[in-house]
Amino acid sequence: MTHSGNPFGQVLVALITPMTADGEVDWPAVEKHIDHVVSAGADGIVVTGTTGETSTLTDPEKLRLVEVGKDVAAGRAKIITGGGSNETAHAIELYKASEKAGADGIMIVTPYYNKPTQAGILTHFRLVADATDLPVILYDIPGRTGVPIKYETILRLAKHPNILAIKDAKGDFSEVSRVLNQTDLLYFSGDDANVLPHMAIGASGLIGVTANIAAGPYRTIVDAVNRGDLAAATAAHKSLEPLVRAVMTHVPGTVAAKYILHGLGRIGSPRVRLPLVGPEEWEAAVIEDELALVRDVPGADFSNFRPDRNAAAGGALPKVHGTTR
Repeated sequence: MTHSGNPFGQVLVALITPMTADGEVDWPAVEKHIDHVVSAGADGIVVTGTTGETSTLTDPEKLRLVEVGKDVAAGRAKIITGGGSNETAHAIELYKASEKAGADGIMIVTPYYNKPTQAGILTHFRLVADATDLPVILYDIPGRTGVPIKYETILRLAKHPNILAIKDAKGDFSEVSRVLNQTDLLYFSGDDANVLPHMAIGASGLIGVTANIAAGPYRTIVDAVNRGDLAAATAAHKSLEPLVRAVMTHVPGTVAAKYILHGLGRIGSPRVRLPLVGPEEWEAAVIEDELALVRDVPGADFSNFRPDRNAAAGGALPKVHGTTR
């Protein structure tokens, strides 16, 4: 299937999945949160990704997140389904179902735990991309999967008609430049701290965790880069730095983002599902110290920030276990 231009958007939020205190998906909070980030400037939402706790969501929950996302976005933003599986057959069926549920695109993570060879990675991505007409983003995050998508494999995958983009969380800027020079792939920054550097060498946008809290400044960075205004992009990048550090440095991004959003009153509970747990006392203290340095970030007013370490403590066991292998 041929796609023209960028079918994903440029400011993509790696969406958290709001949950109740007992670890069930808080569907009204999901709707409210999606509407908030889209209104703040996001033009793409990645549901059921790493930040959305895909590993502990059930397949029905994943599909409903696509449906709810489509309904709330109402054409204002693209809905991309992330996650997948390290079992190729399961990934194929999940993405087929996601397409039927209305997803605008899919993001396929490198099979984790199995540690496949590059030939296995190539086959996995090709078979999943063959199974859908949706545009595909490859997700290269060796820190989580155990194996990178090597440059030569990326070049081969770029020839597939449905594989249009890659999310880079590897941090190898020289490889980014090589891929951009040798392929037509769209590149998305998968590292909140490096959004501007990635865009400066040709990336199309970002898929960010911190954008759950403040999507507006990322819209500012992207729009400024698009019009060649490096000064405005750099100013927004600098103002975001302490917030990015608070979200991405001390605990998993999902945990920190929920802790902060709850303290801002934007979600009803900071709960995550086990084996993730909320920040320990010292971790929460460090996050709060970082937040005290945040100044002039649109959408992130911490003057009334009310963190609740007790509410965030521990993790939840949901009623139904997830189905991601």
